[in-house]
Amino acid sequence: MSSLSLFAILLTLCTVCGILNYKLLKLPMTIGILLISLVVSLIVKGLDIALPSVDLHTLPMTILASADLPGNLLDGALSFLLFAGALQVDTRHLMERKFSVFFLAIVGTILAVFMLGGAMYWVMAQVGLPVPFLWCVVLGAILAPTDPVSVVGMLRRLGLPGPIQAIFAGESLFNDGVSIVIFGLAMTLVTGEAHHLTLMDAAEAFGVEAVGGAGLGFVAGLIGLLCFRAARDSHLQLLVSLSLAAGTFSLAHALGMSGPIAVVVAGLCLGSERAKSNMDDHAREELNSFWTLVDEILNALLFLMIGFEVLAAIPSLRAFWALLLGIPLSVAARALSVFLAILPIHLYGEDRGRMLAVLTWGGLRGGISLSLALTLPPGPMKDILAPICYGIVVFTILVQGLTMERVALRFYPRNS
Repeated sequence: MSSLSLFAILLTLCTVCGILNYKLLKLPMTIGILLISLVVSLIVKGLDIALPSVDLHTLPMTILASADLPGNLLDGALSFLLFAGALQVDTRHLMERKFSVFFLAIVGTILAVFMLGGAMYWVMAQVGLPVPFLWCVVLGAILAPTDPVSVVGMLRRLGLPGPIQAIFAGESLFNDGVSIVIFGLAMTLVTGEAHHLTLMDAAEAFGVEAVGGAGLGFVAGLIGLLCFRAARDSHLQLLVSLSLAAGTFSLAHALGMSGPIAVVVAGLCLGSERAKSNMDDHAREELNSFWTLVDEILNALLFLMIGFEVLAAIPSLRAFWALLLGIPLSVAARALSVFLAILPIHLYGEDRGRMLAVLTWGGLRGGISLSLALTLPPGPMKDILAPICYGIVVFTILVQGLTMERVALRFYPRNS
């Protein structure tokens, strides 16, 4: 199947699901597409079990294999999704709350990895699954980050104050890069690729990827600003933004740095007030419209693929029990990691409590977590961990995502 044929099939399925959601469910588009694709997957799986001679799942599984969600997301679409999200962040509010974002994205993510990993190690022992502790740390690294695609899309629907939105979006944009770095380090240990990796080695590798990626993104963003100033043409500026997103991400990977962190920093530079001052109103509107369209299309495709991945992620009975226990533990680990991460930050008392509640329930997981789970090497560990990751991702998007507006309004009424 050619790339164009595959894209045409996925885009058509997205359109059909989107129309069904618009006419019947009336949910936010990405969540509606996910729910419809999930239901279709379960129906196909049920019919395949009831009518084994028909073999209905062959074509969908072929499409899933061809789509290669982990590779195409982590090495392709992620650069554009993160860049589009970074452009929407109010950099003025972000700089005012930079320490909050830093502690949540770095300290909070590291805490969440080990808290959730430790909790799941206990769960695995209780349900009789022989999963070593380091593999549970891998599971924690997969599920610790909030997903920028889900969070930024959710923020559009909520009337949260600007500073809270900046913290939300800033954390979600940066912590996926941090978690990908931790995931890579943990995988080198569990696969035996690094027999003598010390804590200092891990800290050095983390510094090169995270700090190096941020530095590269800042330099690339400054170059983008210079290009914006030199070329005051809306179409050329669109081309600059595309080149900046793809080029920064690719260069960071080639240099062994974090592509996600680099492209987020570059996007924040291009979305700053300084960059906007080098654009007229028409160019600014075109840039925002273009990246909003890119974001919507890639979001729809991503959530469609998440829904169809259930065909390959049916858990065993013991893994199912681990999933049921893991869902509340993932929420608890998120709450505790956020609480500990914001302790050193000077916040007003009522703000700290309200922000803790909203950040905890708004900690949606998404395509990045699922893609990391699907990159696990084939074997018994992947058969156990991947369905658990998938179930938690679906829970956060469907349950937390659909109730988040009520939670946000409870703590941050729009008239307050």
